[in-house]
Amino acid sequence: MERAAIGILMLETNFPRPLGDIGHLHTWDFPVQKRAVGGASAQKVVHEDPRALLDAFIQVGRELVADGCRGLTTSCGFLSLMQDELKDALGVPFASSSLMQIPMIEAMLPTNQEVGVLTISKDSLRAEHLQAAGARGDVPIEGLPRDGAFATAIFDDLPDIDFTSCQTEMSAIAQKLVSKHESVGAIVLECTNMAPYAADIEKLTGLPVYSIVSFLNWFQAGLAPMRY
Repeated sequence: MERAAIGILMLETNFPRPLGDIGHLHTWDFPVQKRAVGGASAQKVVHEDPRALLDAFIQVGRELVADGCRGLTTSCGFLSLMQDELKDALGVPFASSSLMQIPMIEAMLPTNQEVGVLTISKDSLRAEHLQAAGARGDVPIEGLPRDGAFATAIFDDLPDIDFTSCQTEMSAIAQKLVSKHESVGAIVLECTNMAPYAADIEKLTGLPVYSIVSFLNWFQAGLAPMRY
């Protein structure tokens, strides 16, 4: 069996992970190795300071490296706050957040366009998170409602999720983002659980949509290049 080049530092959760989610193994055309970080709930990572869990992330990350993973990532975009600490502690390429795609995408867009971000929590996503990912701190942001189907399932760690209601919510915030910010020429999905809805958002807005899936496919391509 081919060894996994990418190890995923997972939050400790029980909510469903449909195809397209970072936690669904069939999302990937290559092997990945997942390992949960004890105590790392969505609530603690998004609404509190995830750096309080740094030692736990380092420990699990080192286990994945010892098992042969040559690059690591996480299952939450808010973990950009630990990008520098974890890449140095783990000693391998580390991609903490899909937000890290923003500078590269903006370099490709016309100069009058910019990236817009969709997040699970607009109130919690601060300039500090964006800057830690190498992005501008003032990119346009829209977030899902805390009492909606998507955020409730994630933060309350529910055993079921209403996929249709989540699709409706994603479409609504995407429409809000592009309506408020005509300069948005591409969209980045902060939350790794949003990737299953990327195609719906692209169809609605007509804009390129980048997620943790697009990011890790690129990441993998360097860690384990195709042989031709």
